[in-house]
Order: sequence, then C-alpha cells, then structure tokens
Amino acid sequence: MSKPSQNILVIRLSAMGDVAMTIPVLRALIQKYPTLKLTVLTRAFFTPFFRGLPNVTVVHADVNGEHKGVIGLWKLSKALKALNIDVIADLHNVLRSNILKQFFFGKKTIQIDKGRAEKKALVSGEKFQQLKTTHQRYADVFETLGFPVELSNPSFPQRAILSPELQTIVGHSFKKLIGIAPFAAHEGKMYPLNLMKEVIETLSEDYNIVLFGGGKKEVAILNEFQNTFENVINVAGTLSFDEELDLISNLDVMLAMDSGNAHMAAMLGVKVVTVWGVTHPFAGFAPFNQPKDYCLVADREKFPEIPTSIYGNKYPENYKGAAGSIAPETIVSKIKAII
Repeated sequence: MSKPSQNILVIRLSAMGDVAMTIPVLRALIQKYPTLKLTVLTRAFFTPFFRGLPNVTVVHADVNGEHKGVIGLWKLSKALKALNIDVIADLHNVLRSNILKQFFFGKKTIQIDKGRAEKKALVSGEKFQQLKTTHQRYADVFETLGFPVELSNPSFPQRAILSPELQTIVGHSFKKLIGIAPFAAHEGKMYPLNLMKEVIETLSEDYNIVLFGGGKKEVAILNEFQNTFENVINVAGTLSFDEELDLISNLDVMLAMDSGNAHMAAMLGVKVVTVWGVTHPFAGFAPFNQPKDYCLVADREKFPEIPTSIYGNKYPENYKGAAGSIAPETIVSKIKAII
C-alpha cells in the first residue's frame, strides 16, 4: 500500500453535480486514511462544497482567465507543484486535465474510467441495465492509487445551525421543510412547470416549501409560485452559496430533477426525491445513498427510447415533456411517505 501521508491532487473542475458527487467519496477517504492530504483542484465557486472536510486544501482553476490554454495550465502546474503533490487522481478526465497531468511527468496519475462504451450501449437501447455509479467510479480511482474506500455505510455532516436571517426565511413553525428545485440544464430533464405547480400547491397545504433556482427567468417563475401559495418561499438569487448549503442541510426532503441540486442535498445527507425525464438513473448519476424508489422515472412504455442521452441534451422533440408522464400525485405521495 502507498504511504498513508501522501498528498493526492484531486482534479474535478465541473459541472456542479459532478463536483458535489465527489464529496461523499472524499469524506469516506479521509475518514479511513486520516493522515492523507487532499489538494482539490476545482472552480472557485464550488469551494463551499468542501467545507468541514479535514486535510483538504482547495485550489482554484481559473480556466477562463489566468489558467486558460496550455500556457495557463503550465502556470497552474507550477503552483500545484509547490504544494508537494505525490500522486494525481483525475476524476474529470478531459482534455484540460490531461494536458495539466503532462506537466507532472514522473508522478503516478490515475484517471476515472467514464464507461463510455457501456453508456453508449445504454443510450442506443442495446443494453438497459444499471451501470456503475459515478460515486463508485470516483472510488475506483482511489483504490487504484492504493486507497480503497467503502461507500455503503456513509457518514454525513451535522445539520448547519441556521443564522437568524435564514431562520427568519424558513419561519419558526414546526412544519416539515421541503426543498424544491424544479429546473435542470436541459428542458427534457425537467418536470413540466404546470404540473410542478400542482405539486407545490398540494404540498404547501401541509409543509413549508423552499424553492431553489438560478437565472432571472427562473427567479421570476419561482416568485410567481411564492406569490400564489401560502407557506412557499423562493430563495433563488437571494443567498450566498454557503447560506444555500446551510439551508439545504436543514431540509427534511429535497425534490429535484437529475441536476446539481439533487447531488448537493445528497452530499449533506438529506433525503432526495428525483424526477427523471429523458435521462435515467441507470447511467449512474442517481443521488448518493438514496433508495432506488426515490428516483421517479418517466414511463418507458410511452417513451421507449429513454435514456435518449446521458446528459439530457439530446432527445426527440416529442420527448421534451417525458417527465410529465409521472403524475403529480405520485410525487406528492412519495414525499409524504418519506416524511
């Protein structure tokens, strides 16, 4: 086995959900090997993900600025070498990370096996079966480096203590707190908003609802939901990333699409119900440590080509609303059963 005091450079630059999925694996790694040092290379925005993880140093990759292009990556490698890196765990395995690794000549480097052939077979309909999870693919990298980790009995951080400002937002009632993140990067991954409105209306009768989202258009839609129903508050665009994570850690359930919000909640140990449209949990991107029946999938009798792609960016036009084949009542009853 490798020296337990090694400093591992862990590379995962994007996207949000993929970076969030590293957290349970890194936590298990540090708990099993407490003398390890981890230097995580990622985008500055994702730094709050790694808070509370001991022995972790986060280095920011400014890939659109200082570290752009080959020269920028060379400069980045010089800064990283000054941190006495021993081995490299590339959890991204893209052109940028592969160029960066070239500057660490002589260092042991292991990269993630993304299982492209298996995923192609899944999307083509050749084989419809559960593939290895992304979390396990990450863990496999560390095992190859000599640090096997077990993911089946995870631990999670304690719920964050909410600031007075956040406590005011969620109120002081004893109602359960449900987070809802209705958006995703691609429309084919989203639950139709008219049906989501029904879900919110029903759940808001018994629970406090917190809405999460991003851009201006999303904020406007979420504000409309907030203004239409009691016990619904929209925090999109109003909180820092740290505050958002604090709030998510206090949820009783998060309802999300196949998106970053699902993985953020899961990494904090929150129960997560996911709604799947043109993608499918078989591709390995289900949120961490959630029962299989927490993934609500579109009707494959009506939409037999699902999954149409791994990331939800390609689908026939008539598949856009595939997630709508899941009845609002199904989502509501699943959440009520969990609570």
